[in-house]
Amino acid sequence: MKQTIFVTLNTLISFVIGYVVWGIILKNTEIGTIAHSVYQGGPLVVVLISILLMLMAFVVERFLSLRVAKGTSSVQVFFKGLIGHLQSNDYESALASCDKQRGTTANVLRAGIERYMRIKDDGALIIEKKMAMTQSAIEEANALEGPLLERNLIALSTIASIATMVGLLGTTIGMIRAFAATGHTAGGVIDAQALATGISEALVNTAGGLVSGILGIFFYNFFVNKVDSFNYTTDEATYEVLQLLKAKEDAK
Repeated sequence: MKQTIFVTLNTLISFVIGYVVWGIILKNTEIGTIAHSVYQGGPLVVVLISILLMLMAFVVERFLSLRVAKGTSSVQVFFKGLIGHLQSNDYESALASCDKQRGTTANVLRAGIERYMRIKDDGALIIEKKMAMTQSAIEEANALEGPLLERNLIALSTIASIATMVGLLGTTIGMIRAFAATGHTAGGVIDAQALATGISEALVNTAGGLVSGILGIFFYNFFVNKVDSFNYTTDEATYEVLQLLKAKEDAK
């Protein structure tokens, strides 16, 4: 529900700001300036501005979310301390370390350690069963953390595609108006102002669509790489913890 509210508010606020920028701010700029040329791009400029603002909002949300997912300190420092607690059989301190660190990796490891603490003294379970149950808890926690890391990535990809298409639509409309101006002449003279307005509209929409499209693709790939890095770090950490717990079971 929160995600739906965020997307809805983001869309509405971006559209309102886009309309204000185009219909009030750019409209009242001096003729001949770049800002006024953007205004001459037509009503589709409102959509392009809205798309760009939505994109920036999603980018900020992703930066903040991934910062939280990283945890309160370096993952390497946290993991080194966690391994030390596990090697000394201080499982309570290991859980406390996870609670202090927070973040994706800590949450996943906490689920596995907590499950292992409940079953480690169960003599009815063989080593393989204990490890399987511990790994199952880790996988369940990882399945819950994964969507939080990937949230809004589809939105970034979609915005990049839509922005390009909207820009292309504006380009087409502008060229239609430019060619229409060449078809209506007064005494054999083309209406230069109408021709220039059509070409200006086409170019402004092309530029607006490309800017949002390029930024959308860039940030989408940037955050995908970030998520892949998080997943790799988590997988590596869980593997090390499982191997350590298995070694402790074998040593009993």
